[in-house]
Amino acid sequence: MKILIIRLSSIGDIVLTTPVVRCFKNQEPETEIHYLLKKQYQDVMKNNPYIDKLYFFEDNFTQLLEELKEEEFDFIIDLHKNLRSGRIKRALQLPSDSFNKINIEKYLIVNFKLNFLPDKHIVDRYFEALEMYGIKNDGKGLDYFITKEEEQLALEKTDHVESPYYAFVLGATFFTKKYPADKIIEICEKIKTNVVLLGGSEDQEIGDHIAQACGSHVHNFCGKLSINESAAIIKNASKVLTNDTGLMHIAAAYKKDIITFWGNTIPEFGMYPYKTNHYNAQVEKLKCRPCSKLGYKTKCPKGHFKCMLNIDQQAILDQLISI
Repeated sequence: MKILIIRLSSIGDIVLTTPVVRCFKNQEPETEIHYLLKKQYQDVMKNNPYIDKLYFFEDNFTQLLEELKEEEFDFIIDLHKNLRSGRIKRALQLPSDSFNKINIEKYLIVNFKLNFLPDKHIVDRYFEALEMYGIKNDGKGLDYFITKEEEQLALEKTDHVESPYYAFVLGATFFTKKYPADKIIEICEKIKTNVVLLGGSEDQEIGDHIAQACGSHVHNFCGKLSINESAAIIKNASKVLTNDTGLMHIAAAYKKDIITFWGNTIPEFGMYPYKTNHYNAQVEKLKCRPCSKLGYKTKCPKGHFKCMLNIDQQAILDQLISI
């Protein structure tokens, strides 16, 4: 049997599909598992031992379809379920299964604050798509694989940072998912443990500001590490503080103790850290929350940003001790 799994983006969403890949391969070892994602995210899956072949979605739709048709797949598992994955399925004309994106339930809670969300993580919703194949969740959580060379390179770049250290993830796709820099400074000033700041090049300036404000125990590596080098830093961290973003799920894959900051989105959407010890730092019973199922790029739509600014910092400090 030969199957194609589709999850085009992004980092965290791709990591969340790894239990499906592992369980299918372990429970049906003769099956060839092929995986389609955007090329910019290839590092997330390139070391995964359960995948037989990767395909990359770029501006190459016609060529990609020719490659996929030549493989003669038995069926498709669509874990993206958007217009692009639908277009691919229609072109291949193969049996396929997908999952419940709970878009109606998300719409109701965002717009009318009516909560009909299922008490179920998205990973468990993925496995519902595999029921007809008899594939069961093994309960082992997420996977993330890096090479020894990638880990060694990350350790060399950060060799001046003494262990133990906390990893603090600054980045997120949307502004309303980012814990504010001034609040991060307040936390870092109250702890003595070394802190490594992680994020993309777009977070480098804020990272410099935080490190300069806090002193020598805070080290900014935003924009200086690849995704797999950042994963290595998380793998070796004693604890991880993070926004709702891809590195959060990588931390969950490494079974780290995690503190997550929740702004305009809520854990009840089913995207919280999976199968690892974590604390959700959030403002409960805020009437405007959630205000979006994704987020806002530049500012809080209400103008006050209470969902992040009013998070109880003492609770976070207490969790750093107790988690």
